Amino acid sequence: MAMRMNGPLAALDQWQPEGCSIAKALDVVGTKSAMLLLREAFYGTTRFDGFVRRVGITEAVAAKRLKELVEAGLLEKRPYQEPGARTRYEYVLTEKGRALLPVVVALMQWGDAYLQPGGGPLRIVSAETGEPVRVLVAPPGTASLEPEGLAVRINR
Repeated sequence: MAMRMNGPLAALDQWQPEGCSIAKALDVVGTKSAMLLLREAFYGTTRFDGFVRRVGITEAVAAKRLKELVEAGLLEKRPYQEPGARTRYEYVLTEKGRALLPVVVALMQWGDAYLQPGGGPLRIVSAETGEPVRVLVAPPGTASLEPEGLAVRINR
């Protein structure tokens, strides 16, 4: 089942794939290490050594990806200093980075459902109620829509 294009299919031919927002987003977060660093940032990791240890990547890869995520505006690099130690930096999600939460949760939920027999090792729940949360595609106040219930339109 696929999303349908309302109106003449020829209208889709006017859209140029070079302007695809999905492709542009993948240019920023399309590596496994970038997504796992973002996962850890959502889990509360802020320090370089924590990212290296939790993601299981080399320091060189972590440094490169963290730099890219800072340059893309998803993380902010902030100085901190332990008593008697040199200044170091921590990495904190920006508003732009925090906006990726539904993407990260949706990937996790898809992996739990289709790649983890018996479900995944973690659940995302409401801190207030403890109830599981889920990512869905829907107009405000309605149930989740399936792809058949969506239409693609060109912005003009």
